[in-house]
Amino acid sequence: MHQNRTILFIDEIHRFNKGQQDTVLPYVEDGTVLLIGATTENPSFEVNNALLSRVQVFALEALTEAHLGLLVDRALTDHERGLGSLHVILAADARSYLLNMSNGDARTALNALEIAARSKPAAVGGKRLITVEDIRDALQSRATRYDKHGELHYNAISALHKSVRDSDPDGALYWLGRMLDGGEDPLYLARRIVRIAIEDIGLADPHALPQAIAAQQAVHFLGQPEGDLALAQAVVYLSQAPKSNAIYRAYQAVSRDIQQTRHEPVPLHLCNAPTPLMQRLGYGRGYEYAHDLTEGRSNQPHLPPNLHGRIYYDPGGRGFEAEVRSRLAWREEAAAPPPPDRFAAGVDDPDRPASPPFSPASPAPPEHIPDPQALAGEESQDLIDIPLPAAPPRRKGKRKASEQP
Repeated sequence: MHQNRTILFIDEIHRFNKGQQDTVLPYVEDGTVLLIGATTENPSFEVNNALLSRVQVFALEALTEAHLGLLVDRALTDHERGLGSLHVILAADARSYLLNMSNGDARTALNALEIAARSKPAAVGGKRLITVEDIRDALQSRATRYDKHGELHYNAISALHKSVRDSDPDGALYWLGRMLDGGEDPLYLARRIVRIAIEDIGLADPHALPQAIAAQQAVHFLGQPEGDLALAQAVVYLSQAPKSNAIYRAYQAVSRDIQQTRHEPVPLHLCNAPTPLMQRLGYGRGYEYAHDLTEGRSNQPHLPPNLHGRIYYDPGGRGFEAEVRSRLAWREEAAAPPPPDRFAAGVDDPDRPASPPFSPASPAPPEHIPDPQALAGEESQDLIDIPLPAAPPRRKGKRKASEQP
């Protein structure tokens, strides 16, 4: 009407769902409204990308103690909108305590100051002296800046994880305490601590995972606040433990190969052969039983042919993984190409006599071939031939009338 753009202010815009935010988009695009949105959350997570790309984002940081001090001093002297008419005298130590405990929140500071001033009876001359005890009574507790469903939740757990990874027990304890003080679910923290033990320590310290699991069990059994100490013990132990992400990297490489390479069948020498047919087809042929070997291990291939020689797990040199590395040094000897008949039946091999062709009428092999899994200590899957009872003899003579078909 007046050719002026309408200002549309939406407080707590993150409470609008995606559909509601979409209804505003056309009017922002054509200039019908000038949108101003306020939110205490990260707009990257809470505002539609289409709407976010058409606005300018201004990040408002928490106030410093110097800024809070200006507001508090102004409130003490302002007779119209402040506490000037109450003749309040704020002790220096009480002022420092108020600024510190407000955590950069001006509303918290001014509310606590007003409660303390109005609760304090006037002394001689109408003056009201506010002490540290008065501010403590007004505040009750520190203003907590934590939202277990917001950005600070993710930032704090990231800080905890990285503190442990960097072997800093002090930082780990601090961020653990901040999250627990903010009302974080202790079982969530226990799960993340278990993950840290696996992802960042692994076999560099085999006791790390049991320590983390014990902390999770203690939290589940004891609850809070007793269980908090179990979490504290776990993060300190994980912080001092030697670090390795070798298992994490190994499994990432395995996952890539599973997604990007052909899925070959299981090598035949690793397959069980519970039936005569499978035995004749070569299942289990050539399998080496590791306990019968001198070193107690076998160099026989265990990967599909297209991945032969691939080494996924490369242990580091820290902690127990240095010992693991020496134990697995033999793998370098297994890099030679595998014998082809280990992977497929019927491949020509000059060192092996040809197998007779199979037909349904072929007789069973003269000797029973043991099941490789049974040799390895697993339950045998061999089929046992159980003789069936003989059929009764046919009756001779004429049938009775009741037996006629």
